[in-house]
Amino acid sequence: MVIFQSIVLLILFLIELTALYSLGYWGFHLNRGWVVRFALGIGAPLVIAVFWGLFVAPKATYPVTIPVRHLLQMAVFTLASIALYASGQKTIAVGFFVVALVVVLLVYLMKL
Repeated sequence: MVIFQSIVLLILFLIELTALYSLGYWGFHLNRGWVVRFALGIGAPLVIAVFWGLFVAPKATYPVTIPVRHLLQMAVFTLASIALYASGQKTIAVGFFVVALVVVLLVYLMKL
């Protein structure tokens, strides 16, 4: 069981990184000027990373209850899925959302 829990936590970490990448991908692929693309490509992941560190991370600056933490995780993952979808990566967006939902549900049910 410990191995399965470790695998689930590893996948959760990889999903977190993928969410940051997805937001950067969205920003850099907008049909705007290079300044806007650069600002959003760097800024969107940065804002989410700061938000994650403040509220969602295990050692967050402002810790929230477990159910709220999982809801905030899903909010970030949903935002990343929407960003992928808006960038034209519809299949990847849906797949990412489904995997994120399953992993967050497993983390919640296993009380990790």
